[in-house]
Parts: sequence; C-alpha cells; structure tokens
Amino acid sequence: MKSLVLYPYPMEYDGQSLQGHYLLKGLKENGEDAVACSRYNQEDKKVFYEKYKPDVVFGIGFWGDVPELVSHPLANKMTPVPWLNANGCVFNYHALLNSLPLILATSNWVKATYIRDGIKPDNIHVAPIGYDPEIFYSRQSYDPEVRRMRKEVLEIEDDELMILTAGGDVTSKGAQEMIKAIAKVQDKLPKWKYVLKIWPSKSAREHGRDEEKLIAELGLDPDKFIYLSEKYDPHKMSLLLNSCDIYAAPSRIEGFGMIQLEAQACGKPVISIDVGGPRDTIIPNETGFLADVESEIKLNSEWVSKRMGFETRHRIKFPEPKTFAYRANIDQLAESLVKLATDSKLRNKMGKAAAQHAYDTFNYRITAKHIADLVKKYVLKEKQAVSRPIDNPVHSFITKRVYQR
Repeated sequence: MKSLVLYPYPMEYDGQSLQGHYLLKGLKENGEDAVACSRYNQEDKKVFYEKYKPDVVFGIGFWGDVPELVSHPLANKMTPVPWLNANGCVFNYHALLNSLPLILATSNWVKATYIRDGIKPDNIHVAPIGYDPEIFYSRQSYDPEVRRMRKEVLEIEDDELMILTAGGDVTSKGAQEMIKAIAKVQDKLPKWKYVLKIWPSKSAREHGRDEEKLIAELGLDPDKFIYLSEKYDPHKMSLLLNSCDIYAAPSRIEGFGMIQLEAQACGKPVISIDVGGPRDTIIPNETGFLADVESEIKLNSEWVSKRMGFETRHRIKFPEPKTFAYRANIDQLAESLVKLATDSKLRNKMGKAAAQHAYDTFNYRITAKHIADLVKKYVLKEKQAVSRPIDNPVHSFITKRVYQR
C-alpha cells in the first residue's frame, strides 16, 4: 500500500503534527510505502500525486480542513482517507464526507459527534492516535534527568506530591475543576504542588488569570501552584510527565487526549472525565479514575465563516441545543485525588498497569497497523482483508469499550 500523509509538515510539537508523524513512522516501520507532505502545500501535493501515485491520501485535521484533505485529492483523482478530530460540531461538507468509502475518527466520541451531525455511520471508523514508546516510558524517580527536572526546574521536594495538568491551555483540560477539588480536600492531602504547563499564547495567559483568580477566591496558597509557559519537545515532555505523581486532566472537551495517553505510558495514574477521548484511552479504576459529567455546556446557535466553507459569516441556529463542553463532578475528582495522593502503593499499581496498557494498545506501530487494516478492508478491498475481521489490540480494546459503556 502506497500512502501520502498530509499533516502540518515538517513536524512541529503540536497534536496534529505528531498525529501525522506517528502514522507515517508506523506505516513505514510496518513495511508499508509512505511519504509525507504539508497539507497546505498545493504544488508539492500535486507533485506527489503525479510522481508517487499513492493508493490513498491520508489527511490529518478536522472537518474544516476538508478542502485541503478531501477536495484537493479528489480533484486530482486521488483517494482521500481523512483522519479527523472534532471541535464540538460539524457545520459543513456533509455530502462530500458521506461520499467517501472511509473516514477515520480519533475516538468514539468524535465518531458519535460526526454521526450526530449528519455523517452516515457506515463509513466512519475509530482509529486512535499512537505514541512513541521509545520517548514516553516509565523512568525511576532517581533517574538523573527526572531528578533534575523535578528538583532544579520545578523545585519540588521529595516529600511533596506533584500533580500535573498540561495542554495548550489548562482551562480546557479541566484545571479549574481540579483546583476546586483540591480546595475541598486540601486538609486530607499530604504536602503537594500543582504544576500547570501551558503552550505560550495570549489565550493561555488570559485563561491563566482566571485560574489565579479562582485560587485566590478559594483561599489556596498560590505558592503551591507552579506555572510553566514554554514549548517542550517530546523528550522534555516525557521528563515532565515522569516527574509527576498524578496526572490530572478532566477535560472540558477532548477528542482524544494525547497527553493523558503519554502520562499513562510514563507510568502515571490519570484523573479524567468519563466522556470524550479519555473514555477510550483510560481503563476506569485500573489505569486511572474517570469522574462523571456534572454538567454540559449547550449552545442553540453558533457563528460560521468563510474559513468553514460558507459564503458569508452568519449564525446557524440548531434544531436542538448541542453540547460543546463538559464539566466533571468535583466531588468525584476530589475523592479520586485523595485516594491516589494518600496511597503510594495504589499509585504504583495503577501506574504500572497504565504503562503496560499504553504500550500494548497505543504503540504507534500498532495504531498504524490498525489504520492500514481499515484501509485495506474498506478502501482497497483486498481479498484477504475483506475475508477476515480486523484483529489487533486497538480494535479489540476500542470495540470492548464501546459495548461495555
């Protein structure tokens, strides 16, 4: 199978770029023929279409990227296979997406969102994102690089519990819910520090002021909170994850949850929310704790623009309200935090299970094989692929999670 992978290329340290990078890397290491190209470089894409002649063109993005990921390959007589995330609602390109033999969704929640908004269910399949086990793996606390990160960079003592939340901004990752949970049970916790790692941006800084205001309102000690605002490459991110004791991210909206997966790979138990991507990546009470959804943020309408494929900017009214964000149950977050904070044996047990689970199910070679199997069965329709069910750890786990919940 010859594949062209369209994503933010050359690789950057963001979710979609890493998603494409690990797909490309996995396909090639699994013996498939694959090359990469920037999804926005029209001339380079045409060269690859004409000279390389791929069987399929993978496109990494969300529904708003359909012109680059689907329309452009189709106009050049290529076979596109978009691998999509979601941002709460699918506003456009339904007919085009429904005409494809295969759409890949990063989680069951993403798949359900597309189906809810008009994409037919028979051509969309779940394909989780992979991670690199040679970068994200469990290290001992006395590892020199881990100790340097924890002691010198973060200035956290050995007898202090380190809680970590990381993301482009930490508000969307549920940091405010975790701060409220900490306030409820701070008297039950050992000495602790809460590290909040953001990607440098104006939006993240503005959200950070909301966190600071909340900390003051709840009467929490601001010195217990450590803010990191810089770009971390995967190696440095692995050291940060290995430095923490608990990774917490009850995300308000999460199409997959890459850092939650990487935290598990680094042997850390995760506190999250029972909706979205975390439902697919975390095994409740084994590799982490999933809090119930306390409330949903619903909208009756939303603005659309030319960027979304419309002629003018205008507001679309929904036939019924649509959920755009979630809030986790604070009491359950607090309960999970106390359990993990006060029981090092439980943390170690769940951390070991988390690392094994990540390696067995989300290793990028395994996820790339899962995607190749789907393409061979539903797009290329290879006889061997069509005649047998897809049988690999990703498919088995994702299917089990759907029907168990």
